[in-house]
Formats: sequence, C-alpha cells, structure tokens
Amino acid sequence: MRKFQLFTASAIAMAVATPVYAQSAPAADDEQNYQSANEIVVTATRRDETVQEVPLAITAVGNELLQNAGVDDIRGLEQLAPSLQSSTGQSSATGTTLYIRGITTAGDNPGFEPAVGVFIDGVFRARAGVAVSELPELQRVEILRGPQGTLFGRNTSAGALSIFTAQPSFDFGGSVEASYGNYNAFELKGAVTGPVSDKLALRLDGGYRKRDGYIDDVNSDRSINDINRWYARAQALYDTSTFSFRLIGDYYETDENCCGAVSAVRGSLAPLINGIAAAQGRVGLYTGDPSDRRMAVSPNRDFSERVRDWGISGEINAELGDVKLTSITAYRNWRALRDQDIDFSGIDRAYRDGYRNRLVDFTQEIRFQGSAFGGALDWLIGGFYLNETNDLRDTVRIGNDGNRYVDSIFNALAGPSFGGSVQFFGSLGATVPTPGAVFLNPAVPNSPLAYQAVYGASLAPLVGCFRIAAGTAPAGTIPAATCTALGYSSTPVPGLAALAASALPGAAAGQGNNNDDFRVKTNAFALFTHNIINISDKLSLTLGARWNYEKKDLNATINNNTGSCTFFNQVRAGNAAATQYATLLRQLGLFNNLFLLSCNPAVNTEFNGSYTHSRDESKITGTAKLAYKLTPDVLIYGGYDRGYKSGGYNLDQATFDSVLLGGNGPQGSDLQFNSESVDAYEIGIKTQWGRAFTLNVAGFYQKFRGLQSLVFSGNNFVVQNVDSTTSKGVEIESIIQPIRDFTVRLGYSYISAKYDTSNNFTGTPLQGQEGRQLNNQPTNTVTIATTWTPRISGNIHGLFHVDMRYNSEVNIPSSNPDPVTGRTVLYNQGYPLVSARIGIQTADRSKSLEFFVENLTNQYYHITGFAVPEQTGNYAAYPGTPRFFGIQGRYKF
Repeated sequence: MRKFQLFTASAIAMAVATPVYAQSAPAADDEQNYQSANEIVVTATRRDETVQEVPLAITAVGNELLQNAGVDDIRGLEQLAPSLQSSTGQSSATGTTLYIRGITTAGDNPGFEPAVGVFIDGVFRARAGVAVSELPELQRVEILRGPQGTLFGRNTSAGALSIFTAQPSFDFGGSVEASYGNYNAFELKGAVTGPVSDKLALRLDGGYRKRDGYIDDVNSDRSINDINRWYARAQALYDTSTFSFRLIGDYYETDENCCGAVSAVRGSLAPLINGIAAAQGRVGLYTGDPSDRRMAVSPNRDFSERVRDWGISGEINAELGDVKLTSITAYRNWRALRDQDIDFSGIDRAYRDGYRNRLVDFTQEIRFQGSAFGGALDWLIGGFYLNETNDLRDTVRIGNDGNRYVDSIFNALAGPSFGGSVQFFGSLGATVPTPGAVFLNPAVPNSPLAYQAVYGASLAPLVGCFRIAAGTAPAGTIPAATCTALGYSSTPVPGLAALAASALPGAAAGQGNNNDDFRVKTNAFALFTHNIINISDKLSLTLGARWNYEKKDLNATINNNTGSCTFFNQVRAGNAAATQYATLLRQLGLFNNLFLLSCNPAVNTEFNGSYTHSRDESKITGTAKLAYKLTPDVLIYGGYDRGYKSGGYNLDQATFDSVLLGGNGPQGSDLQFNSESVDAYEIGIKTQWGRAFTLNVAGFYQKFRGLQSLVFSGNNFVVQNVDSTTSKGVEIESIIQPIRDFTVRLGYSYISAKYDTSNNFTGTPLQGQEGRQLNNQPTNTVTIATTWTPRISGNIHGLFHVDMRYNSEVNIPSSNPDPVTGRTVLYNQGYPLVSARIGIQTADRSKSLEFFVENLTNQYYHITGFAVPEQTGNYAAYPGTPRFFGIQGRYKF
C-alpha cells in the first residue's frame, strides 16, 4: 500500500506537469538566453562556482523554484531537499529543530545550540526557532550537508543552511504580492528598490500574513496553531568597483497561538482525567481520531506566543590589491513571550504564564581571501567572534485542579488497598481518609488486606510500630528492637498522629515557579582557514582547519513557592514526625510517586537558591578533500571532516537531582552537558550533460561522539550525551531541464542514523534503543519538483508546478520501541506530501495569477510527539498541517 502511495504521488508530480509539445515553439534566442536550473552560482566555498564545481554535498535552490513551491520560511525547504527536515514541538519560537542526514539537536529548550546552522546573508542565527521568520524575496538557498567550520563563522556538526536575500538594485523596481485561502488565510507583501546615485541603492521589503488555527479546542470556540505575523526590512548598498558595503536592518513580530498537541494514545489515567473535567462541564481528553485535529484545553489557559525580533548587520567587501577582504558585523535581539497549557488536557493541572526567552547576539566575522603561486593555491583565512546573552524566565505553575488530580490518582490506584478510598491533600472531601488515618484507626488491626498480601507477616509489626511512634498504641506492644529495625521510634513522636491523620498542605493555584531565571553568557572565538591546492587542471586538494575556544557562564535563580512541597521539605530537614510518616509511605511504595506528583522536579522548592557555573573548552577541527575532474562534466571527490559543537547548559530546574530520591541535591554543574564531535567521511560524483541534465551522488559515513539528546526520564527532562551514534547513507539528486520551460528536480536519500549497538542504555531514558533508527528520521526519502511554463500566446505563459516529498516509516518520540516490531507507541507509516500550483504568468514573471494547494491529499501525520508528563500511558502528538489552498497574485515593476 505504501509503495502504491509513493508510486501514485510520484506519478502525479511527474505527469501533471509533463509538457505537451504541440505548443508554438519558443524563439531560438529565448532558448539560448536563460539561466538553467543547473547553472545556479553558489558561494559555499566563498568562491563563485556552480553546484557541479563544488567538491561537497550541496543543494542549491533558486528564486523561481522557491516561489513555485511557496516557501515562506526555512521549514518549507524540506519539500525540496530529501536530506533536510524540520520538526516543531511545543513552540515554533523555541521548539523548532532542523535535521540534516538524521542529526539534530532536539528538544524544546533554548539552552541547546543547533546542530544545523542557519545563516541569513552571512549572519548566524543562534537558534533554529529564531530563524523561523518570514522570508523576504530570496536570491537562493544553499543547503550544505555535513560538518561545517572552515568556511563559516559559526561551526556546526550536522550541516548549514545559507540563505541569500535579494539585494538593492541600481534599477528602479518593486513588487506587490497578495494571496487568500482557506482557514481565512491572507498574505500581503511587497518590495521597492532603486538607486540614490550611481554608487548607492536602497531596498525596502515588508509583509503581513495571517491564518486561522487548524486545531480546534473542544472546550471553547478557540482555534490553535494560527498565524499572525509581519516584518519590515531595509537595505542600503554602496558599491564601487573595488569596495562595497551592504547595510541591513530588519524587524519581525508575531502574535499567535502555538503549539497545540492532540491526544494520540490514551492510557489508564484517561478516564480519571475525563472524570475530573466532566464534573466541571468540560472534556478532559478528546477521544476521537488525531486526524480530527481537536484537543481539550483548560478554558482559563492558552497557547499564546509572541515574538519580537530585530537586528542590524553590515557587510564590507573590499579588494586590497590581490586580496579580498570580507567583514560581517551583526547585532540581533530576539524575544519570545509564551503562555502554555502544559498538561495538554481540559483539566487545570498545570500551566505556563509569561514564559520569557531573550537572545542577544553580537557577531563579527572577518575573512581574507586570495590566490598565490600563479593560481596553484586559493587560500582563505578568517576569524569569528560571538558574544551571546541568553536570558530565560520559566513559569511552570500549579492550576486549580492540581491537588484534585494528585488525590484522584491515589484514590483510583491505591484507594482499594485502603478500604475503598484515600487521599493526601483533602480535595476529595472530608469523608475520604489519608493513608495515615487508615493506619491509625483502631478498627483496622492489620491495615487493608491488599497491603497484608504484599507485606505478609511483616505488616502487623509495621502497623504496630507506626502506632507506637504516633502515640496511639502503648510503647512495648512490639519490641523496641523490631521497631528500630523498621525505622520507627519506640517512643511517641510529637506531632506524628496529627500529621498522619490530617491532609497534607497542598498547592494553591498559581504556586510554582515564581520565577526561575536563567542567564548564560557565551563568548566564542575561532580562527579558520580553507585552502584549495590546484595540483593540476584536473586534480585539487582542499585542506582546512579551525581552532575553537568557547566560554559559557551560567547564573540561575530558582524561586518556587509550591505549597505541596511543604511535607517533603520537612522530611528533608529531618523533622521527626515527617520522617516517621515518610518511612511508612516508603514502605507502602507511595512516597516516591507522591513526591514526584505533588512536588514535581519542575516546581520543587528544594531547588530554590542561586547557582553559578562556568565551563570553557577549545577544539581543533578541520577538513581534507581530494577532487578530480575525469572530464569537464564529471567530477569525483572524497574527503574527511572533523566537526564539533560545544557543550552548554540545560535551562530547566527539573535537571537538578533531589536528595529525597538518592541524589546529592541541586548544584550548578547539574545543568551542564558536554560537547559533541563527529568524524565524517564522504565520497561523491557530480555529472552534467550540457545544460539539460545533472546527476549527483554522494555517499557518507558519520560517527558522532557525545551526541546531545534531550530525553524524558519519566520524572523530568535530562540531557544525555550518547557515547556513539552513526549516520550513514547515500544521496542522489538530479535536475532535468531539456527546454527552458520544463524542469524536473529529483532527490532521494537513504539515511541510516542509529544509536550504535555498543551503547549501554540500561537504566536510562534511551533503554532499548541501541541499534535503532533515530526517532523522526525516515530511512528513505524521495522528493520530486516539476515545473512547466508553456507559452500560451505572445508574452503569456502557463504555470503547472507539482512537488512531492515521500517519507518512509518513522518512529515518533514517545515510548521505548517494541522489541518485536521495533515501533514506538507513536509512529508514522510512510506517506507522501504533495503540493501544486497552476496559473498564468508573463514570460519575465513580472505578473502572475496562481491557484495553489499544499498537502493536496490532506495527508495526516505526526510532526513529533511525547509521553505526557504525569499521565502514564497518555501520549500526545503535534499534528501536521491539513490541506491549505488559495489564490495568489504577483505584480512586479
């Protein structure tokens, strides 16, 4: 069935736009005077070359294809590049990740730096989410696969996206573009450019986009995952024959609701959640199919997300004799403000209110480039400096149903063992006893039968000793030595009886993080060089090296006021009554779960305090490649790259360990994680037959050490540096353009990205995943983009464009894989995503009217997923977008 889907989708992409040659033949001059899709000039090696001349794996996408594919931001690029994919978790601002060759830095935590770097007009964007902004008119996009560092300012371990926007022009012109579609989608953007003098030109770009959400809240008339954003951008270009200066200033703003997650799999606690919600006239968990894209949200909580992003950059290019100087200076200021219903249900268990993240980056890159020895050596040396301040305020707080949820869980799971019902915080009414009250009741001589079956003969002395310690049974009823051995006092402990018989202090709504503030300051320095030795006209050797030094300083202030932590603070402080009661709860197997539910690591007051920590590291990385031109149209190459990404800090108090669970208590060093490195090997061949056809094949093998993975431990999110991970595979790309008006772009990737079997994940969140494919990474991916622009009459052309991406089956982050099927609880079967455009346009594309559709077949798929915290057996998924369609008009002047 999946093979049939792939065949059908491929046939659509190929056949819909197949040209019919009965049209009038274009003029011969037109057939000669155009730039083929196979002739896009790239600067991946800081030299103007076509893709076919560059001895590395690179995908280049030009302006025309980007428009036809409707690429609005960097996430849209994956439809055109099989080895690239994106994922968005609980936030489009802070939870977006990019993958190249199966490798990413996953996790909704801004303390993680990207494995895939994004550079816009040469300026490094510090996080993938920061780069997910509306894009103005683009010149081209270059996707570089594999480690980067000897050519770019910021080093990356998996690859890089280099995005080039349209520059100011010395010819007056501009454009206006508008579109309208389903979900009340509307977009308007435009640009104007022109000269001020023969050496100075200006350009202004701006745009606004909105769309209703596609996830419905079953408890209200709200929709989630909407779009509401705008941007403005100004450029100035001063250009002489030997000197140019490009100044860019931009501002970007969003005010949206993101990101909703649907209930995909429900466990034993689902009826309990629905019961709590139903008592208040709400739905707890929507039980329909995930493809309905409906979820339950607490009426007093939301998913609002506002982003403000602005920056300024200046690029100088100067010819100093035979040496070219390039300097790029940039300052960027990015802020996100978020609210979130973090229990992903219709009960008000917990929420975020006013979560803030701010990134301020100053970067300076400088490069000198030239040639020597009569062109035998093309050399480049450069330096890079990054100064970054990362401020985070987390605000996880307890909702109105916080105590009720904890009590309901214990009542449902442990109540039968206590004669029918039990609670800890008194939220279920005065008639429901606490466990301590049950054990102190003289009418219950040996406690409930369920516990009698577990503890057997030992239960009677346990009950007796607890009663002696509480003062409700005479001392000496049980030998003192027996009670001491069980951990109980042989004499009455003041306050124990009252503590055990009463409800514990609970959490008031709004308690929790008030607030958790983190700041990480980063100073990074690098020197790099990239040199091409032209041994002959056909043979060249590339040697590059990079020295990295990085220092990070952490300051954190944790401030929780969670009332339900009071009892556990007393235990930790050694309060005699609390310690005795805790002993009983531990022996009954209740203590740890009660602690994790009512004093969750995310809001644990044990972690209150101020913390500092610093780390610094230096690393030398490099590259070596050999390239040989078999013929002018055939290039073979092979090489080695050493890549590296620095360590950092997980900005989440849940990373601390508690002394009550056997840890040594919170320390600043608990938040740090180590660097990752990669040894990457690649061979490839690039072939070209004139302007009409190219075929490029690359094989790669990448061994990662210390791969940074954010994983859920069942109690909290932790960073696990995986000892050994291997990504290997084959990539094939081809562009066919037999005539000017017809282009087919084909891509295929086979990627085996697995945790090595040599890892030992026993006792870790990754247990059972040794030798398994990394989550969210398809083994096989196929992309096809077909464009046909036949001449209809005179200056009018038609437009028929179809693109398709097929992903083979993948596991989605959720559970450990089934040992037999290898599947996790959440997974995607193989599926295609098809998009299309049809319209008319002028020959120069200055005027066009197009109808478009994205996700033509309305295919449902999980973007990613997770095990919902505190809801054992419940799994939620972030749903892919539904079918979008509309009409778009473009006018250029």
